[in-house]
Amino acid sequence: MRRRLIQSTLAVVLVVIAVFGVSLVIVETQTISSTAQERVDLEAARLASIVDSRLLGTGSVDAEVLRGQVEGNRYAAIRIPGKPLIEIGSEPTGEVIRGEATGEEGETVIVQEPRSSVTREVGRTLLIIGLVALLAVIAAVLLAVRQANRLASPLTDLAETAERLGSGDPRPRHKRYGVPELDRVADVLDSSAERIARMLTAERRLAADASHQLRTPLTALSMRLEEITLTDEPETVKEEATIALAQVERLTDVVERLLTNSRDPRSGSAVVFELDDVIQQQIAEWRPAYRSAGRAIVSSGKRHLTAVGTPGAVAQVLAALIENSLMHGGGTVALRTRVTGNQAVVEVTDEGPGVPADLGARIFERTISGRNSTGIGLAVARDLAEADGGRLELLQSKPPVFGLFLSRTQPSKAEASEADRTVR
Repeated sequence: MRRRLIQSTLAVVLVVIAVFGVSLVIVETQTISSTAQERVDLEAARLASIVDSRLLGTGSVDAEVLRGQVEGNRYAAIRIPGKPLIEIGSEPTGEVIRGEATGEEGETVIVQEPRSSVTREVGRTLLIIGLVALLAVIAAVLLAVRQANRLASPLTDLAETAERLGSGDPRPRHKRYGVPELDRVADVLDSSAERIARMLTAERRLAADASHQLRTPLTALSMRLEEITLTDEPETVKEEATIALAQVERLTDVVERLLTNSRDPRSGSAVVFELDDVIQQQIAEWRPAYRSAGRAIVSSGKRHLTAVGTPGAVAQVLAALIENSLMHGGGTVALRTRVTGNQAVVEVTDEGPGVPADLGARIFERTISGRNSTGIGLAVARDLAEADGGRLELLQSKPPVFGLFLSRTQPSKAEASEADRTVR
């Protein structure tokens, strides 16, 4: 690209020099020739006036008197009626410039100058024009190189940025070049880099959430299948298979929920459901794990509560809290239900050491964990609760009490529309 820019600029300059240079040479040549002719004519007229004054004064004119009046290499011939020809200088050979004048006494004055003097003057003029043209070409090349570097270097940077985007490095460079068109391309690349970075972050977050959320259902399902393989009683096999099928359905719901949240966190399918059913299902699912750990999981509080939300999402939130108590808590885990205002509250507590004071305000942030765990579970649980119109809070640090707040009434269409406009 640099070579093309330099070549194109140089071609334009050469064309301009050729057009204007040739025109200037023609004009200067004609001007020099006209000026030389005028000089010779004026010289002849001047000599004629001198001869007239001598004839009127002394009556005699000779070559010695007029020799000092003729310049340089010029030749002058004066013809006076009745007198011999007076010659001053040597008559030139070849092409000459000739001027002639007639005096008042009838004398004729002829002045000649070799055309070679005009040729020399034209040559000097052409040399000056050529030097100016050479300087113009050098200046044009330097400017072309500078402009080519100014345009090519940003394009090289933009190509490197595009290559980095293609190789998976979506960091925007925020570099501008002072050229509107190139800056526009840089803006588009930076915007694309930011979008790609957001997409990659969302994909990584989805993968992390999926691996975390699917781990517990798969573990519970494997435990049920192991119990089926260890028993020969048809009734037990049927019961465990039924529970396993229910867990497969919940596993499918987990996957669909994760995919739905990855596309649009607001696209929930809230319905009115029995809170006791979700709590008992979670207790039944987690009881084997707690039994293996020598611990218990129980429920208490107000019964037959209804709530508005997505049962699968609520189950995932409770599963995250129960798993958190199993990993980080101690003693018996209790799920208590109560009512506050128009909200149903499910509290999950255990007899463990609680949440450290330095983590209390950040317990729902991603990668924040009191032990060597992923720190994703509570963050995902909070996102699921908020996506259903509820909220998840740490009500007490020691002993730890987490509260899941769910609405007990279905919002009207007007309220739902207003809430949607607020979110948007």
